[in-house]
Amino acid sequence: MLINRTLNCGIRVVMEKIPYVRSTSVGIWVKAGSADENEINSGISHFIEHMLFKGTNLRSAKQIASDVDKIGGHINAFTGKEATCYYLKTLDSNLEKGCEILIDMLLNSKFDPEEMAKERMVICEEMKMIEDSPDEYAQDLISEAVFHGTDLQSPIIGTEKSLMGIQREDIKDYINKEYTRDNIVISLAGNFDEEKICDFFEGKLQSLNEKKESKKLKFAEYKPTYLTKTKDIEQSHICLGLKGIELEHELYYAMALLNNVMGGSMSSRLFQNIREEKGLAYSVYSSAAAYVNLGSYTIYAGVGHDKVSDAIQAIAEELYFLKKNGITQEEFSTAKEQLKSNYIFGLENVNGRMFTIGKNTLLLGKVRTPQEVLSNIDGVTMEQIFNIAELISDVRQYSAVLVGRKDVDLKKVLENTLC
Repeated sequence: MLINRTLNCGIRVVMEKIPYVRSTSVGIWVKAGSADENEINSGISHFIEHMLFKGTNLRSAKQIASDVDKIGGHINAFTGKEATCYYLKTLDSNLEKGCEILIDMLLNSKFDPEEMAKERMVICEEMKMIEDSPDEYAQDLISEAVFHGTDLQSPIIGTEKSLMGIQREDIKDYINKEYTRDNIVISLAGNFDEEKICDFFEGKLQSLNEKKESKKLKFAEYKPTYLTKTKDIEQSHICLGLKGIELEHELYYAMALLNNVMGGSMSSRLFQNIREEKGLAYSVYSSAAAYVNLGSYTIYAGVGHDKVSDAIQAIAEELYFLKKNGITQEEFSTAKEQLKSNYIFGLENVNGRMFTIGKNTLLLGKVRTPQEVLSNIDGVTMEQIFNIAELISDVRQYSAVLVGRKDVDLKKVLENTLC
């Protein structure tokens, strides 16, 4: 049963009661991420997420971890382009103790300069880890290319230069502006007492500022760009990407379905053609990312250094085949069943449910019921698939990123594809 409440302080609480389980997942969602940053403070949302685990006026970093362990809980957090979430899963009998830990972290973190200096080094190592994971690095670079000139351009982790410039007063100022009561959603899924949990949170976050100042969104005309990063690695990593579909677009589910057909499973066209038939790649897939105002569609392949042009040609052939012939009825039906299964599987744990209701309430102001989601998937038409195919089928409209040992003229390769 889904329950929506707005506390007297203005904090929204969305809850899904599952009385037959003994656990509860609770998340505090803040509508603040890399999209709310600028070149100077890039990465501050992610930095704050790290620092909330580094000690409060009541607890040291070790005590935070110890107190979570004492209640048998699991605590974590993540930062995205549009939101940050701090969440904890515990037994229903220990829920209030877990919520008190989260509130303490949110309101009483010390942001000690010495701890900040250490955490900067940790995040710098995280940056190096991403660069040493060329597939992940390529995905970050293609995101920057597709969203160039928009609020979504900046990397979530920031840059070493911006990170080194972020000081304690910058963090406090950012929290005052972004961690406001109208910008926060608390979500719960599992077994809990609705009235008791709302009474607990009522007044706890009153000290936060009431409203976030409105800002003008940045948009830019999309133009394909091309980037090669040379690294001494054993494989070349190709990412092609272009603008896609936003969260509330009428073709959102059609995009998800066609993405599944093209590169979302082992039976997908890209996997079967590029890996199974041509043997060009071990890993090849596509993905569709959707945000409030923007979206992207990307194709990734990891190939041998001398197979970059062959792989791009094979991708272009699949895109051309899609435009010319569309998809089969069998592919259409299979993709629908796969999407519905993946959605339902994700709801079969309390964390999955908490994430779904929290994110949707924060970003869209509403939660689609499982029945609505399944109905929307079933309602996708072949005409909608055709419209999405028109959007993604011209390889020359794609931005391209290559992380590999050789410098490649990606623009020339794309322009010279035979399709």
